[in-house]
Amino acid sequence: MEDLKLTPLNIPGIDENKRPLVIAGPCSAETEEQVMETARQLADKGIRIFRAGVWKPRTKPGGFEGMGETALEWMKRVKDETSMLTATEVAMPKHVEASLKAGIDILWVGARTTANPFAMQELADSLKGVDIPVLIKNPVNPDIELWIGALQRINGAGITRLGAIHRGFSSIDQKIYRNAPMWHIPIELHRRYPNLPIICDPSHIGGRRELIAPLCQQAMDMGFNGLITESHCCPDSAWSDAKQQVLPDVLDFILDRLVVRENVEMTESLSALRKQIDDLDNKLMDLLTQRMRVSREIGTYKKEHAMAVVQTGRYSEILDKRGVQGAMCGMDAEFVKKIFVAIHEESVRQQMDIINK
Repeated sequence: MEDLKLTPLNIPGIDENKRPLVIAGPCSAETEEQVMETARQLADKGIRIFRAGVWKPRTKPGGFEGMGETALEWMKRVKDETSMLTATEVAMPKHVEASLKAGIDILWVGARTTANPFAMQELADSLKGVDIPVLIKNPVNPDIELWIGALQRINGAGITRLGAIHRGFSSIDQKIYRNAPMWHIPIELHRRYPNLPIICDPSHIGGRRELIAPLCQQAMDMGFNGLITESHCCPDSAWSDAKQQVLPDVLDFILDRLVVRENVEMTESLSALRKQIDDLDNKLMDLLTQRMRVSREIGTYKKEHAMAVVQTGRYSEILDKRGVQGAMCGMDAEFVKKIFVAIHEESVRQQMDIINK
């Protein structure tokens, strides 16, 4: 694993030890009036960092693609009149150049760009010699190595004030969320790089404003460093992502009711519970070992009787039965099925080893 050379984000006027760091503002900078009104309302609520999309990447033509450099002048006015810091998304070197010239304080890279190594390298080259916080959103698809690769490219350009934004992952099966949270991926990113700040984007995960509050709380419960949320002075009239933007008053209500649990010394009770988990995990390993031993015996039987390794009827029966059992035990059926898919794949591998000897 290649290390990232990280330093604190060092955002002026922001205490990075106090969670959450909050970045808020509209999905898109639409008009000067809309930008200024939203910024004023957010500043009145104590928000210190204003975000707005200046360039809006759209694969399908014909939609609103942002106001471009015109909107950067509005962002400068936000800084002058509210003393807020400003943040925007960049996808091309010319975006970086224009943003730096306009005095933007924080840059972020969007999910589509993160997945493109050519675009990431061009951005990295344009950032050489620059000292500015850069936040990298996770790629659209759930690939932690792509995410890390994007971070490494920007880090390789000398940017050490790095952060990650978790905005969820696209899924054709998703029903509740716009983008599946897949919390285990940012958790694994934190495990590998514990000094890398991770900021949650509940707006893009949820896709609906009623999901913003619970997602913010989940992010805090998992120890995320901050939140980047979409807030608009008139969200129902927004030119992009109207359903996932909230009024500044609503955002203030959400933030005011967040429960932020700081890291505390492990109590004796928690230590005892974790010991139980360790003991149960050891028992699970023992049971899996026994199961694989039986699988190898089955492999020997199939070899002796010239039988096919995979019996699809038996496989389907196991998955269906275990899924139902899991649901009856208070677990998600799909979660249980995934476990038994993995167990079955390892059983097949072990049987193939027997047959191929």
